[in-house]
Amino acid sequence: LIGVLGFIGIAWLLSENRKNMPWRIICIGLLLQLILAALLMNVPIVRSLLSLLADGVGLIQIATLEGTAFVFGYVGGAELPFEETGSGSSFIFGMQSLPVVLMVGALSALLWHWRILVVLVTGAAFFVKRTFNVSGAVGISSAANVFMGMVEAPLLVKPYIPRLTRSELFVVMVGGLSTIAGSTMILIGTILDSFVPNAFTHLLVGSVINAPGAIMIAKIMLPGSKSDKSELVNLDSPYQSSLDALTRGTSDSVKLLLNVVGLLIVFVSLIALANLLIALIPTEGDPLTLQQILGWFMAPFAWMMGIPWVDAQIAGSLLGTKVIVNELVAYMNMAALPEATISERTRVIMTYALC
Repeated sequence: LIGVLGFIGIAWLLSENRKNMPWRIICIGLLLQLILAALLMNVPIVRSLLSLLADGVGLIQIATLEGTAFVFGYVGGAELPFEETGSGSSFIFGMQSLPVVLMVGALSALLWHWRILVVLVTGAAFFVKRTFNVSGAVGISSAANVFMGMVEAPLLVKPYIPRLTRSELFVVMVGGLSTIAGSTMILIGTILDSFVPNAFTHLLVGSVINAPGAIMIAKIMLPGSKSDKSELVNLDSPYQSSLDALTRGTSDSVKLLLNVVGLLIVFVSLIALANLLIALIPTEGDPLTLQQILGWFMAPFAWMMGIPWVDAQIAGSLLGTKVIVNELVAYMNMAALPEATISERTRVIMTYALC
């Protein structure tokens, strides 16, 4: 409860117009998050649907491993031609986990061409538009962020962006940073699989719940007028055929995959470089690290999220890594922690917080 009030208070302190507090949107945003959480986690039929989705993700991972094994051989997950000396030593993240991004990108394009994703996004956008009284373009972008990345979702409404007000543009941007793309969701679910039970389900629920939360926080920080909310947004498929969707979806995903690989190498290297420089500072005992410093700074925010204080510094370090690097590195760091390092409650809360 302190966290709910505290984070809203922080957004209000950073607001450009503190006198214009959007109480209606705050009440709707909080209530909607509670209702969505209750529906997604406690209603049997919804939980069954989420379980089916998680099973489907598992099948995508298995199928992708077949492809990587065919292309890369035992480096990509095929049977080893030698005896493995250490458990898990043959697992190569870049060859066996990252390529799932390609499969998901291709399938997403196909589902968009078949209008399955279009129907889901349009339905969610209608709900967001009527609930929060935002324009059609903002509703589409906010809803699409649950399924797509922060680059792809605004592209759906690219022709309408010049007509958005400054407040609406801020909602679009905050929405993009408050959820994770479907391809990243599956990748992170794979990384956390052995560390957090039902990780993919938590990530999906987190993205759904974060969508109304993003609108609420954005509207507190930057209240403002709205553009013409009656304007219809065209969501026609850009693909000529199913094969075209698969081909272009794969091509676009290759760029994303290369970006992920490049960013991971650079950011992990930068953290290592920062730690080497910080270690030059004379201290008693073990040398300081960037993770320790971030942990001290972010620990109060972790505690506000409901994390026990005993775990707050470790959780704060993960939050800090997410802020200055990205969520993928933070999740990888969390998955690498020994199981007894943080409690199960902390693991689940951090699964939501980092996404």
